[in-house]
Amino acid sequence: MRSSILQTATRVLMPLLLLFAVFLLLRGHNAPGGGFVGGLVVSAAFILHATAYGVEASRRVLMIDASTLLGIGLSVALGSALPSALVGRPFMSALWGNLGRGDAGVPVGTPLVFDVGVFLAVIGVVLTIAFMLIDVASQEE
Repeated sequence: MRSSILQTATRVLMPLLLLFAVFLLLRGHNAPGGGFVGGLVVSAAFILHATAYGVEASRRVLMIDASTLLGIGLSVALGSALPSALVGRPFMSALWGNLGRGDAGVPVGTPLVFDVGVFLAVIGVVLTIAFMLIDVASQEE
């Protein structure tokens, strides 16, 4: 039997946790935070959801298999290292560009792309393990 209090709290907390995770991700290459911590916060949000609604409901909300997310994250992280090699710089050197025009532009670089890859990989690993453990525990009951 699921707790209606936990379900209500999850509906309020999950969007806040996901927004906080994006904040941590975008802040991470200049200050504490980053892809790893942001990925853990997203994972915590989905584990909370799985506790409140069940693993199957959480998998539907996630909309992609967690192990697929892991593979995508590793590919993105590796892909962030390739541009520097293509322009003749050492492998995984940071390259920076400006998104926007003039003073309104936002500097974007390959470290952010690497952080996004780590973010996705951490979500994939943690949720794969957590969903599997929750499934096993529920089958034993």
